[in-house]
Amino acid sequence: MSVIYILLAISIIVAIVFFIAFLLAVRKGQYDDSYTPSVRMLFEDELVTTNKETLTTEND
Repeated sequence: MSVIYILLAISIIVAIVFFIAFLLAVRKGQYDDSYTPSVRMLFEDELVTTNKETLTTEND
């Protein structure tokens, strides 16, 4: 029966630690940007430019 009390105490401590971590993340502004993730898939990736000289030397 005492094991239940120990597990209950440990689970409450873990819950408090996660709640404090959540509050710190909110205060630092981690969740402020809600627009960019929704349109990120619409942005094009940066194009990689290749040099024609390197392509011709690799093919030879």
